[in-house]
Amino acid sequence: MPAPLVTVVVPVLHDTPALSALLAWRGDHDDASPAVAWVVVNGDAADASVASLRATHPDVTWLDSAPGRGVQLGEGARRATGRWLLFLHADTRLPREWLQEVTLAARASSYEWGCFQLQLDSAAWQARLIEWAVRLRVRLLRLPYGDQAMFFRRLTLERWGGVPPQPVMEDVALAITFGRRGAPYRSSRRAVTSARRWERDGWWRRSARNLSLLLQYLLGASPDRLSGAYQPERGRPVAAGSTSKER
Repeated sequence: MPAPLVTVVVPVLHDTPALSALLAWRGDHDDASPAVAWVVVNGDAADASVASLRATHPDVTWLDSAPGRGVQLGEGARRATGRWLLFLHADTRLPREWLQEVTLAARASSYEWGCFQLQLDSAAWQARLIEWAVRLRVRLLRLPYGDQAMFFRRLTLERWGGVPPQPVMEDVALAITFGRRGAPYRSSRRAVTSARRWERDGWWRRSARNLSLLLQYLLGASPDRLSGAYQPERGRPVAAGSTSKER
């Protein structure tokens, strides 16, 4: 059986409701194409709530690993067989035409990576402004983030060092590595991501904090130290597949 075109890798940590909703969405939008394989990497093997999802989705490859989004994505990438890897947060939804977009990137030898446009699931005008700023950032700086469903040629990713095994900012590290070598395929299709943390923390406060953390990282701050700034609701550990670093 030929290898799939794309392996979708979803890292999760204590985020079963979001993962359940994602897999239900997949059932409605992904027609079990042989071009697509799905891998879920759970950062807590003792989380019994994932067991029922494993039973109801046997076509998904289920892996356990140490927690940390970079570690989990790296484990999924090593087990993937697709020619391309798409890293997907559990509370991000791909556009209906996502597979066609990755196929277009794959057919163009000039592209080694790509991303979708960001769309927040909020009607607030602040959401539209943030989306515009993200489009500008990607176009000028070649710096998409993980909540834009970034995708990579698997062999190129392996050749350039794989996914950095860090708890946060692994998406920024990947964008910097790949961006130095070429522009991403910028899909005009939109990946829809939850805006709940912006709505909870305040649009400008959340955005300012995220920008501050990005600048600290670019200036050399340790991802391990920065990970402590991502405080989810009620003090629970940050879900590896959530948009804990929403912009």
